Order: sequence, then structure tokens, then C-alpha cells
Amino acid sequence: MLPKGMITAAILAATIGSTAAQDPTPVEEGQALVTMYCADCHATGATGDSPLAGAPNFRDLHLLYDVSFLSEALVEGIVTAHPEMPQFEFDPAQASAIIDYLKSLEPQT
Repeated sequence: MLPKGMITAAILAATIGSTAAQDPTPVEEGQALVTMYCADCHATGATGDSPLAGAPNFRDLHLLYDVSFLSEALVEGIVTAHPEMPQFEFDPAQASAIIDYLKSLEPQT
């Protein structure tokens, strides 16, 4: 099994193409992470329905709470009330990238 960083890099390359040694933005990295770990159950993009009924669409999370407050849970391990959701733990940089991506889904005012 590849370390998370290598997996993320591979997904990023496939997602955004392998352009000349360009580092992904935090939003792009966050998108790659949620696509890899969350998209089986949640709608992780700007449109579409969650594949798993009852799993919140990521674009609507800001309606439930300030997504900035998810950082600690992402690092320590998200635990929910339903047993179907696996526990995920991310390093602080990954958690920050996920938060940046979630914020990018919020309507711009």
C-alpha cells in the first residue's frame, strides 16, 4: 500500500493532468483527497447527489456548520453516529487542504 501522500499525488496527476512540475493548489489537493476517500458515499463536487442516501453533499456542509471547525476532527479522526462511515485520519496539511476545498464549494458572496 502506498503512503497517503503518494496516493494523493497519483490522483492529482490523473485529475489535473501531469503538467510540468506544477504543485497542486491546496484546493486541488483537498479535492483529490475527498474524491479518493469520500466520493463513494458523498457528493463531493459542486453538483450531483450523494451515492449513499442520507450522506450529506459536501457543497451543503457549510449550511450545517462552519467547515473550518472540521480541521481537528479530520486530524484526530472523524467519528460519526452511524457505523457505515469508516474513521479517517489526515495529517494537518491534508486537513487544511480539505477545508480549503470545502470552502471553495460555498457560494461566493
